[in-house]
Amino acid sequence: MFKKRFFLTTEEIIRSVPKVLLHEHLDGTLRPQTIIELAEETGYDKLPTRDPVELKKWFHRGANKGNLVEYLQGFEHTCAVMQTKDALKRVALEMMEDMRNDGVCYVEIRFAPIFHTQKGLYMDDVVTAVLEGLEEGKEKFKVEYGLLLCGMRNMKDTLEIAELAVNFRKKGVVGFDLAGEEGGYPPKKHIEAFQFIQRENFNITIHAGEAFGKESIWQAIQWCGAHRIGHGTRLTEDMTFAEDGETVTGLGDLAQYVLDKRIPIECCLLSNVHTGAVESLEKHPFKILYKNKFRVTINTDNCLMSDTSMTKEFLTAVQTFDLNLDDVEKITINAMKSAFIHHNERIRLIYDVIKPGYLAMRNTLTSLQI
Repeated sequence: MFKKRFFLTTEEIIRSVPKVLLHEHLDGTLRPQTIIELAEETGYDKLPTRDPVELKKWFHRGANKGNLVEYLQGFEHTCAVMQTKDALKRVALEMMEDMRNDGVCYVEIRFAPIFHTQKGLYMDDVVTAVLEGLEEGKEKFKVEYGLLLCGMRNMKDTLEIAELAVNFRKKGVVGFDLAGEEGGYPPKKHIEAFQFIQRENFNITIHAGEAFGKESIWQAIQWCGAHRIGHGTRLTEDMTFAEDGETVTGLGDLAQYVLDKRIPIECCLLSNVHTGAVESLEKHPFKILYKNKFRVTINTDNCLMSDTSMTKEFLTAVQTFDLNLDDVEKITINAMKSAFIHHNERIRLIYDVIKPGYLAMRNTLTSLQI
């Protein structure tokens, strides 16, 4: 499907078709120039450089060390410049423009409000400012969105964040996430927050199986009621393989449950290499999961830190796992089915935006082939 005779590069094709992004952190999307300008406005003087090109390289170089803890260090700078309503709104609005330019038709963006209260903002103010930027971006750039609020594994205020998420459910917040370093901070320690979300019939996604084993995924689902799993790379620990290391010969109870219940897995290819969750792209479990009919989605995680985009992530998948346009469409529809917006909105985007977009691309490719 992706061949030179069409006179379009694979990258151009992927950028042009509709895409859905379910796993991206707002404080991992900032433009380097914006970080510099916000630092100047707020008097923040700890940036390693004031040159946008060098700053972009610095973030990626710092993140690409094969260690989650070191990967997360760059957020100290992005969060530091996101401490005012104007800054939060600007970052959210620019993120929506970047999504439009990358061909994303729906994005679920997540962030931890607690990290943006260092200069006196209340968490309600933080969430309101971000939603204002997202809503303005929706109007200007015609990108649909949902906002996820993150509680942090190493903090004790997750119930408060869960309550905040529910309070804003009619204004654009679509769910609750648990993020941060996995080791030593199992999701079941935050069971009260998850039980509250469940009682409120709301949505849960949890970072699990990225830097810790399959037990983290099991806890996220069976203790905490996760509707989606962020990363989930260690799920393959609950599978048995033939001698080739790729052919699945059996599934454990957890993997079988994830497969049977169609629990979506938010795969982040490049980020997983950068954090050390996987050894290399070629060894990423995405290929195994997709081949064995798990509901996998492709995501960016942190565009700035991983120097990526949805186009780049799909291009990487095409080149590494030999996907074609049909696969890209299937994964995109999987993602849209797995979004936390209401069913009728998901259906509308699938049939009014995604399917027509891929049909138009196929028609274009066919005409260029003649």
